[in-house]
This record gives sequence, structure tokens and C-alpha cells, in this order.
Amino acid sequence: MTEETFEPKIVAFLCNWCSYRAADLAGTARIKYQPNIRMIRVMCSGRVDPDFVLKALALGADGVMIAGCHPGECHYLEQNYKAMRRFSMLKHALRQFGVEDERVRLQWASAAEGVQLAAAINDMIDKVRALGPLNWPAKWSENGRVEAAIERIPEEHAEAMEVPA
Repeated sequence: MTEETFEPKIVAFLCNWCSYRAADLAGTARIKYQPNIRMIRVMCSGRVDPDFVLKALALGADGVMIAGCHPGECHYLEQNYKAMRRFSMLKHALRQFGVEDERVRLQWASAAEGVQLAAAINDMIDKVRALGPLNWPAKWSENGRVEAAIERIPEEHAEAMEVPA
């Protein structure tokens, strides 16, 4: 049996005004980047809900990129600052789930930065390829260990759950 090379699946949420246009510029300028990425255009990086990222990972993506306008250049005023705050909290939560930091990336790219966006895409794909498959759906399969861990929660946190009289 031959061993296949792992090719990661990356989902990218790109801001309509800057990052998506940078990706379009990269394409029209024939700048090469790896084909492992699936781009989803959103109106603003501030519109990317952490649930979108979690759902992409749960449905089999090996990594997620969020790309938007540079801070201070958002077409919706300060929404990319909102994206930064959400991203910080999302990374913290994903670390708790055992997801490596390199699997989720926040990238700033103006409409004129097609070369930089293509380089960031290639860099992320290479890093995720080195990590191997996330295989998150299989980790959540009902194998008995999940239920046992859930049942132990009250015991492990009994002190924190006590309400003082």
C-alpha cells in the first residue's frame, strides 16, 4: 500500500473590499499559490463569527484563514479591530480544544497586496501540512470516552460548583 502525501484543506474568509481583491489581483497577475484553499467572500473581516471558524474545522477543514483590511483602513470604520478581538478569544478557546495556533491565521492584506496574500496562503498551507490532518470530526466521535469525561465534570469541579450558604 502506498502512503499518500497529506494535502491540507484550508478555508479562508476574505474581506470583500481588500483581501478578496488582493486574491483577485494575485489571480489576474498569475501569481502562484497552492490550490488547497477555498475562499469565502464576506463583506468584512469583522463579520466573521467564531462559529464560522469552528464549523469549518468541525466539517473537516485542516485550517482557517481570516483576511481583512489593515487596521485603520476598514471600510466599516473599526470592524477589523473587532475581528482582532474575536480572533484573540478564538485562538485562546481553540488552544483549550488542543488545536495548534498555526491552524488559524488572521492576515491583513490591502487590495494591492496580492503578492503578500499569496505568500501568506502558501506559508499557512506549508505549516498546516507539517502539522498533519486535524481530523477534528473523528476526535468527537462517540467512542465512550467523551461521555465518561462529561460525566466526570461534576466530580472534578465539585468545589467550584458549590454555592456558599
